Order: sequence, then structure tokens, then C-alpha cells
Amino acid sequence: MPNVRIEFRNVSKRFPARSRDGEPVTAVLNVSVSILDGEVVSLIGPSGCGKSTLLNMGSGLYLPSEGEVLVDGRRVAGPNPQVAFMLQKDLLLPWRTILQNAEFGLEVRGVAAIERRERAHALLKKCRLSGFESHYPHQLSGGMRQRAALARTLAVDPLVLLMDEPFSALDAQTKMVLQQDLARTIAAERKTALLITHDLVESIALADRVLVMSQRPGKIIEEIRLDDLPDRDNPMLRRGRPRVQEYAARLVELLHVREKTEAESI
Repeated sequence: MPNVRIEFRNVSKRFPARSRDGEPVTAVLNVSVSILDGEVVSLIGPSGCGKSTLLNMGSGLYLPSEGEVLVDGRRVAGPNPQVAFMLQKDLLLPWRTILQNAEFGLEVRGVAAIERRERAHALLKKCRLSGFESHYPHQLSGGMRQRAALARTLAVDPLVLLMDEPFSALDAQTKMVLQQDLARTIAAERKTALLITHDLVESIALADRVLVMSQRPGKIIEEIRLDDLPDRDNPMLRRGRPRVQEYAARLVELLHVREKTEAESI
């Protein structure tokens, strides 16, 4: 059986009140999730339900108020070099070339120049950026910059990828191309990933499982396994399968029912 790469064990996260008379805010409540080696899991839910908080705890940027996060069986007690974060913005350094950006994480870790350059070149090729190594970020399109960010993320060879809506700022056509690139690269590199998205079809097209969160405080209210959907490394092909629309309808139902229940309780 594959190893568990990242595990959230009964994690909750509370933030202090914003005013002296206010109450602490519980963002995430008693969440338990295990993600296996090579597995991709999508996380969806209403805005403000704690999805990004969960990723921040996974990376070690936040520590849980209760519970614990483990990566490869070891408790996360701070920023973890085995976990890489990919955000909505590419955050490329504008004064560095695309190749230098892809090398950056390896450079920070003290990897020899020849080794980091070889690794960066190989990943830029996988991300279809060969020939653009000497370009600067401002010379590339948004989609190309996001592919460069993916190459930089993978260059440090993390055990786990945490992705917070990495394609939300892109147009629909570019998004689909990037989903294809991401899926193929993750499969080739055999990476474990947890992906936040508000795009329900994207959550199905890219993942082995979809987890649905409630309104704040965020809890996991449903897990949908996609075992009957092949072609996880080819989301364009997967999108065309009838079961995708059935799963998407189920996700809409879950989110709508939850939002209705919350509204009726007010």
C-alpha cells in the first residue's frame, strides 16, 4: 500500500478576535484527511470556509490550535522543505530570467550550480518553456509565467504540492492548457498534491478524490472518490466523460444544500 505523504489529524485552527470585545474566529474544526503518495486531492467549499488555512497548516506557515499535521510521518512544526506551495499569482522575481527563477529554490538550498541548472532546464522542458530560459517574466504571457512557477515549485523535488487556485487568474482556454500541463507533469514526477479550486469541473478533472468543506468553521462534509474516472493525467479527455457532469451536479447539490442550511439557521 502507498505511504501516507501528508496527514491532517483532528486539526482545528482559531484566530484571535479582531477587536477587544470580539470572539475568536474558528476557521477549521476537527478536520482529518490522509493523502497517499502519488495521489491528487481537490478541496472545494464556500469562500472563507478555511481551505487556505488548511493549506497553510500543511505547509507549516500556521500551526494548528488543536491536532497535528504530519508529512511523511513527521509532525510539522514549522515551514517544511518537503512541502511546496503554488499560489494564484506566479510570484516570479522580475529581475531574474525564467531559468534563474526555476533555479531559485535550489540556489537557496545550496545546490551546486551545475546540478540546479540541469534540473531547472529539464523541468522547463517538461513545462513547455524550452527556448524561453533567457526571457524575463514580463516578456511571457500569464500562462507561460504560471508554467514557470510550476517548474520552480517542482525543482526542489517536494514530497507534497499544495496549490491554492493556481489557475484562477487565467482565461478559460489558457486554464485548460495549464491543467493538462499540470496533470501530466504531476503524473510524470509522481507527486502528491492537494488542490484548492472553485472550479467544480477542474476539481474533478485533476483529482483522485474531491473533498467538500462546509461554511466556517470548515469541516469535511463529503468525500467523493473518482475511481471510475480514468485519465487523471489527461484532464481534457476526462472532461468529456459523462460521469464528470454527474459528479459536478453532485458537488453543486452539496454546496447548495449546505449554503441553504446555513442561511435558514440565521
